[in-house]
Amino acid sequence: MAPRIAIVFYSLHGHIQTLAEAAAKGVEIAGGKADIFQVAETFSPEVLQKMHAAPKADYPVASAQTLLEYDGFLLGIPTRYGNMPAQWKAFWDRTGGIWAKAGYSGKFAGIFVTSGTPGGGQESTFLSAMSTLAHHGIIFVPLGYKEANEYITNLDEVHGGSPWGAGAYAVSIVIPVPRLESAADRIKGGDGSRAVSGLEKKIAEIQGQAFFEKLSKVKFD
Repeated sequence: MAPRIAIVFYSLHGHIQTLAEAAAKGVEIAGGKADIFQVAETFSPEVLQKMHAAPKADYPVASAQTLLEYDGFLLGIPTRYGNMPAQWKAFWDRTGGIWAKAGYSGKFAGIFVTSGTPGGGQESTFLSAMSTLAHHGIIFVPLGYKEANEYITNLDEVHGGSPWGAGAYAVSIVIPVPRLESAADRIKGGDGSRAVSGLEKKIAEIQGQAFFEKLSKVKFD
């Protein structure tokens, strides 16, 4: 039986959503199908407007019960100070009853991330998410280098993505200004001004394809 795959994401400016859709394409290339969900928003419309948030996608909102229906899931997690955002934390905080029954135990998960800058905490977000997966008994499936080595190690352009999983950067950073201006004046705010690059989408696509192929080697009831 083919593995049942869900892609679940939270996206403020649309970057994680773009990676999620690229990963779903990769699953399809591998011969599978992925259902895409988003986690519930916790910000008010007024706050979202001030944060220059993109309009919400039409994907259904996942509940804690949703993941019980799938064998594996790819989780799209933007960084917040090197950790998952409140929206993802709120999602996991509602899974206590499932944890008590080991409902997610033995399922598989991969992760893809975004951050505002190269130093924004992509790797630490993967690492911090490991604690949640471990408590639930979820088996982490990294992207690795085998399928995506030439893209992950590309030094011709700035890009996200690592053996942990796909990634993207969301902010164009340096603006030339006189020395007397403050650091804040030299940096564009968190407005999501940088689009996901073709290279970053390719890595996400490869992750989706590799994730499905790896899970296809596992027998599911």
